[in-house]
Amino acid sequence: MALAAVLLAACGPLPNDPYPIGERGQNILYGAFTERPKHLDPARSFVEDEATFLYQIVEPPLQYHYLKRPYTLEPGAADRMPTLRYYDAAGGELKDASVPEKVARSVVEIHIRPGVRYQPHPAFARNAAGELRYFPLAATDLGGDPGNDLGNIRSPMDFPHLETRELVANDFIYQIKRLAHPTLQSPVFELMAEYLPGMKTLYARLAAEAKKHPDAWLDLDAFALDGVEVVDRYTYRITLKGLYPQFFYWLSMPFFGPMPPEVDRFFAQPGMAERNLSVDAWPVGAGPYMLVENNPNARMTMARNPNYHADAYPCEGAAGDAEEGLLADCGKELPFIDEIVFTREREPIPLWNKFLQGYYDAAGISSDNFDQAVSVGGQGEVTLSDEMAARGIRLLSAVAPSTFYLGFNMNDALVGAQGGSATERERARLLRQAISAALDVEEYISIFLNGRGVPAMQPIPPGIFGAREGEAGINPVVYVWRDGKARRRGMAEARRLLAQAGWPNGRDAKTGEPLIVNLDSTNEGMGSKSTVDWLAKQFRALGVQFVVRSTDWNRFQDKILQGSAQLFFLGWNADYPDPENLLFLLYGPQAKASTQGNNSGNYVSPEYDRLFERMKVMPDGPARQAVIDRMVKILHHDAPWVFWLHPKAYSLQHGWVKNRKPGAIIRNGLKYQRLDVAAREKARVAWNRPVRWPLALAAVAAAIFVFPAIRFWRRHETATAKQGGQGGEA
Repeated sequence: MALAAVLLAACGPLPNDPYPIGERGQNILYGAFTERPKHLDPARSFVEDEATFLYQIVEPPLQYHYLKRPYTLEPGAADRMPTLRYYDAAGGELKDASVPEKVARSVVEIHIRPGVRYQPHPAFARNAAGELRYFPLAATDLGGDPGNDLGNIRSPMDFPHLETRELVANDFIYQIKRLAHPTLQSPVFELMAEYLPGMKTLYARLAAEAKKHPDAWLDLDAFALDGVEVVDRYTYRITLKGLYPQFFYWLSMPFFGPMPPEVDRFFAQPGMAERNLSVDAWPVGAGPYMLVENNPNARMTMARNPNYHADAYPCEGAAGDAEEGLLADCGKELPFIDEIVFTREREPIPLWNKFLQGYYDAAGISSDNFDQAVSVGGQGEVTLSDEMAARGIRLLSAVAPSTFYLGFNMNDALVGAQGGSATERERARLLRQAISAALDVEEYISIFLNGRGVPAMQPIPPGIFGAREGEAGINPVVYVWRDGKARRRGMAEARRLLAQAGWPNGRDAKTGEPLIVNLDSTNEGMGSKSTVDWLAKQFRALGVQFVVRSTDWNRFQDKILQGSAQLFFLGWNADYPDPENLLFLLYGPQAKASTQGNNSGNYVSPEYDRLFERMKVMPDGPARQAVIDRMVKILHHDAPWVFWLHPKAYSLQHGWVKNRKPGAIIRNGLKYQRLDVAAREKARVAWNRPVRWPLALAAVAAAIFVFPAIRFWRRHETATAKQGGQGGEA
């Protein structure tokens, strides 16, 4: 009984708590990550998993409004939106860019907030004489000498002195120069060099200097970059070649955030790389958080930046935000959370179990736990399961800025006939429309995606300017608007269009030959057996013979590149929330077979191309929307794609998490989130009570069986001892 009591007492209130006891009740957000971040250097990082950390630390000039949809840019480190001026080849200023071909250069001027300060960091630390404390350092300074106060440095936070300084315009220019640094191999260098020609010249100069002094740090302040200049302490100017209005979206990315030269030089010192001390592992910024723990195999921790500038929660948002409680913190100071801890989870089941125990504040929904998390209705609608609702868990969903489509090769004689006669082109167009009407995308989403998608009506996904909603947004070839909803015209309409194309009941009206269409695919995704069987059934209902020409991914890419495919499935994730980034996929000069561009179906429409060239340089507004509407109308008529779907992302959060609004384009959203820590602690205790009844049962069993046996054994031993003693005396 004493043993049982000890065991019971040893079971604390949260026996399975994976976190240190000192973290209980603290204002800490807990999450998980599956893949270790490879690059956290803002010149190199271009992966979503890395953005989870980097966007909280580095604050670029611009950011997206947290709540507004469509996505809207607003100042971040800048104190106002940048100005944009246009000049012709003679240097004369143009009033606007309404005649794009006249624009020789565009000048962007950015004014940053005065008084913004970086996170505490040893690179800024100075001694009483005003000299940098930790520059220069020798490799031996970071050695293991017990008498050396730098001997056990494993993190920038381990240095005895951490200081800060004010953010200035030159820091942003220094970072832009880093994009041209040959050893960094920035993924955006080639694109940016198209609009900043001076970057290629700078790259060549830096490469030559690095070759002469391979181990030396290159002070980028000593190298000029044509087209980029400091105007004053808080203002800098970027001159772009020609017209590139989408450049403002790049100003919301860490590529164009600030980089203090002291930090670059600090990490370039001897002995730093050997201790994994680098910008790539320890980014430095003036954002709301700073990285204080980097163990990518186990745990990553960000703490509130004590020097973060004044920032407030937004007071306006999209429709429905007020009803969802997303405006309740209007005007309150950001960030709300003190610390953010991400634990690495290599398998989905432990992650899911810890979420259900309350140890993770939010979680995605994998295929392993989908049925437990949500219920799918007959029309494909996804709702939270009763089990999750009983725990106060909330379901969040958002349409991803991505578009998947079934493309037609417009160079193919049957489905495209782009080079054929007017009759052949019209026949192919009606065939494409018939296939568009026949394939029931809603059924596909329900069967194969558990409702995680919305049918696409055009290339632009919801949430991006140019996408229409309601009746104005439907594809009239495939849908009608009835009773407040888009409803498919159905197989009858598809058969009518097929007959009009000269293929009644799937046979040539003149020769009686059967109509055969070919899908070029890999054996995964849309080429998997279950999907192929479903597609074959759809085509059979239309009267068309369907053949899958399966191959591996490399061969499939070759077919697309050579223009030898007929039908194919592809998708596109928007790099930034501008319609240009989606509509260019059907722009003639981007035709894959002739230019190796991204127009994989080789669609060419002179009118569409003219409108695209006009639209891409227009500012958002009614005039641009009107041009987009005309472009989409052309696509509905020509049907170069079967507009398939926009994927829908679902995630779960506990009820104690506030202000969490999904939006794939917005990556700095952690500063807006808030926790009800008391509610979390209460739930954790309730959901993780020690299971004590086995111990109690063991105690009862011991009382009934074990302890009587022990008493019997002891009596037996005593009797034996007495007998042994008597024998000795005799």
